[in-house]
Parts: sequence; structure tokens; C-alpha cells
Amino acid sequence: MEDHNRMEKMKECCGSRTKERTEKEYRDLINRLSRIEGQVRGVKRMVEQDVYCTDILVQVSAINAALNSFNKVLLAEHLRTCVAEDIRAGKEETIDELVATLQKLMK
Repeated sequence: MEDHNRMEKMKECCGSRTKERTEKEYRDLINRLSRIEGQVRGVKRMVEQDVYCTDILVQVSAINAALNSFNKVLLAEHLRTCVAEDIRAGKEETIDELVATLQKLMK
């Protein structure tokens, strides 16, 4: 029942879509982004301190992996909620939107 209520809270506002997330989902996403933000600040410090290039490259690779992981988690949640609900509601255009999004992610 909670999932249904959560889906009901998704809305369109001023022409842009929004999604209300559970407290746990919100907290998990924010925590991931905060860790990534800290990694980026660390790389900036490395550049400022003239750290050797390959050491910086390894850290940038770790940031890329963290961003990819974030995308996987967000995409999975999107499929389970928004996409599934739209398909059940007969909104076939959601499939086209998903395909376009996946094409952008796979560049």
C-alpha cells in the first residue's frame, strides 16, 4: 500500500516532473552524492598540491565508478516505480523516454 501511496504523490508541477522518494531512498542517494562530492574535492586538492598524474587518474577513475554506481541505483529505482507505474497506466511514451535515456547513458 505504501508503494501505491508513494506513486500517487508523484506529480507534474509547473511543467516539470518531480518524484517523492522514501526517506531511505532519499538518504541513500544523498549519502552517495556526498561521498562523490568529497572525492571530487580530494582530487581538486591533489591538483593544487601537484600530486603525480597517475595518482590523480586513479582517483578520477574511482569517482567515475561511484557515479556509475549511483546511476545504476537510480535507474533501478526509476524502473521499479515510475516506469512500471506508467506502463500499468498505459503510458507507452514512457518506453520511448526510457530508450532515449539509456542511449544518453551509454554514450
